[in-house]
Amino acid sequence: MLTMGSLFDGIGGFPLAAVRNGITPVWASEIEAFPIEVTKYHFPRMTHVGDITKLDGANLPPVDIICGGSPCQDLSVAGARAGLTGSRSGLFMEQIRIIKEMRDEDKRHGRSGILVRPRFAVWENVPGCLSSGRDPRTGRKTPGSDFRQVLEAFLQIEEPALHVIGPPKRRWEYSGAILGDRSSLAWVRWNAEYLGVPQRRRRIFLVCDFAGQRPIQILFDQKSLPGYPAPGGGTGEGPARTAGTGAESPGGACAAGGFDV
Repeated sequence: MLTMGSLFDGIGGFPLAAVRNGITPVWASEIEAFPIEVTKYHFPRMTHVGDITKLDGANLPPVDIICGGSPCQDLSVAGARAGLTGSRSGLFMEQIRIIKEMRDEDKRHGRSGILVRPRFAVWENVPGCLSSGRDPRTGRKTPGSDFRQVLEAFLQIEEPALHVIGPPKRRWEYSGAILGDRSSLAWVRWNAEYLGVPQRRRRIFLVCDFAGQRPIQILFDQKSLPGYPAPGGGTGEGPARTAGTGAESPGGACAAGGFDV
């Protein structure tokens, strides 16, 4: 059975999705008192490990999947757009640090290939993450640079030499994928109104596989998504189409796709 750790847990959205799909949530990181009480009630067997900035991935119980929806305030179009240089959205790098620490610890214990944990990472955020960005030296806006940094941070956990190329006109599509030599990731924008929730709530979901190419199947297999496509012949969010180069890596394959509305 797959296991999961949840960072920036809130009231347990990722643990709820996990148990509904046969995945066991093992631990969660959250600092707000009320959300912690909510998840303790619904998931009494899940351990609360505290402040993400004080965690060491090498000392956490190893899990197959680490999920996290890092703070969105600095990425949202409704905010000041400080991006990943902001004090809140910049906490994303703590998620990357913990994943790397856990994988490095597993490797020190002799695990390799698909057995190194976590095998998968999931990241969720607002669509504004596709267009935000500032140069940390000058403070000037550099649209799209934050998402390029997010993609690169995930992929470089396993492939440090892989560098992501930004899209033409600094505009990321709403879905796409990047394939490296050993790892891969894919992202898609989903709208809650087409997934059984009575409100329009768009979010970017990214899945990274550190030892294979499963994210494309996970995100773009329509049969695995209830309520997809939109009922009654609506627009919905469709599968990616091929759209040129998304990354470069010595000797590696790469691809990217997009769907726009």
